[in-house]
Parts: sequence; structure tokens; C-alpha cells
Amino acid sequence: MREKLNQYVMIVVLLIIGVLFISPFLWMLSVSIDRMANMRIPFPPTLIPDEMAAFNYEIVFENGKLIRAYVNSSIVTLASVIIQVSAALLGGYAFSKGTFRGKKLLFLLVLATMMIPIEARLIPLYQMFNSIGLLNSLWPVIIPSVLYGFGVFLCKQYFDRIPDSLREAAQIDGASEFRTFFQVYFPLAGPIAATLVILSFMGNWNEFVWPLVVLNDENLHTIPLFLASFSLENGTSLAGMTMALATMSVVPIIIVFLFFQRYIIQSIALSGLKE
Repeated sequence: MREKLNQYVMIVVLLIIGVLFISPFLWMLSVSIDRMANMRIPFPPTLIPDEMAAFNYEIVFENGKLIRAYVNSSIVTLASVIIQVSAALLGGYAFSKGTFRGKKLLFLLVLATMMIPIEARLIPLYQMFNSIGLLNSLWPVIIPSVLYGFGVFLCKQYFDRIPDSLREAAQIDGASEFRTFFQVYFPLAGPIAATLVILSFMGNWNEFVWPLVVLNDENLHTIPLFLASFSLENGTSLAGMTMALATMSVVPIIIVFLFFQRYIIQSIALSGLKE
């Protein structure tokens, strides 16, 4: 009886916490479909506006800048995700199963990159890309994504749990190191790969500081930059359109998270790995 009571209490507490976390998003969605929100911000906040309409979304999509920002964010994010996940998987495998001199020192250097904030790297990165003439293009936003120390660390910890006997058996059969990785270890890396895709997608889609420094052309602005510039220009005078833009900016993240969350569970179940 006491265990059931504890479970009910835990469920109620988690529901309350969940409602608190999701309430800002629900209010953002409510304001975005409020036709009168551009003239006045509804106060006190209500979940169901008095006059619901898709007016704000129609105005937002009529402006081609949003579509262009979506295209820029999609290019940057997809390219960065592919680079980061590939580099993290290969690096994690090398540090976990590889045998080479200086492995521990190199791994410490990779971990050290996690301790350097982006603010400390802004000037050196800016000068480097300025010297090779790549500023004001999407390349400076994509290329630094290859340095993904956190992903390498996660992959190393994951590959450490996979028995070394699989690698030894592949080597006995004459498989090269790359063939061993792609045919033996990569199929078992579904859970960590899906996790890295979610984290990488969220981080790159929401990246603001570094693109703000290197992207001066409005035609190259990503979603966060476009939303920030729109908010600075209009403030709270167009709250409905601002919230519509904010809603559209988080929709891809929600879709990717929900999609790959299912694959994480499936990958863990199909991998055959146990603690």
C-alpha cells in the first residue's frame, strides 16, 4: 500500500513539474494564434485566446526571409550534425579500442576543449577565417563543428562497454581497422548515434553567438539571428508575429527529438548489450 502511495505521489509531482516546464511553450503558442496580440499582449496570460486565427503565421510566411533563414539553418545544422556525429564515433572508437602512443594525452586534450568557452575562441577563430577569406559565408559556422569533445567522450564511454573480443575476432578474420569499425561496432552504435544526433541538432540549430559574429549578410542569417533581429526591430509591438516566429523555430527540434527518441529505445533493445 505504501509503495503504491509513493508511486501516486511521484506521478503527481512529475505532472506538476511537467506542467511548469511546458507552460511557457503553451503560452507562446497561445499568443502566436491570438489575432489581437500584435496590438496588445494578453494579460493575464491565457491558454485559449479570445480571437483565434492563423493570421500571424500567414504574415510570417509571406515574408521570404523566414524561408531563407530556414534554408540557411537547415544547411548549417545538417552539415554540422553529419560532421560531428561522424567525428565523434570515429574518435570515440579510436580512443576506446585503439592502441597508439600518446592516447591518454590526446584524450585529455580532447576533454580540455570542453573547458574552453566559445567566448574565449571568438577572436582566434574570427582571425583564422578572416585570413583565409571565408567570413560572411556558411563555412565558418560549419567547419568548427568537427571539434566535438563531448561527443568523443560519450562515444568512448559507450564503446568501452562493448567487448574487445569482437575486434579481436574481426582481426583474426583479416578485417582492417576501418572494416572492423563499420561492420562490427558501427551497427551496435545506434543508441549513442541517435543521442548525438539529438544533441548536435539542438546545439547547432540554436547556435547564436558565433553565427552573429561571422554572418553579416542578412541573406545568410539563420533562424536564431532572424528571430533576434525581428525582436530587436519590433520589440513587443508585434508580439503575435514574434511568438509565431519563435514557435516555428522550435518545431524542427521537437520533431527531431521525438523521432530519434523512439530509435534510441529500439537501438538499445536490438543491440543485445546488457550491463
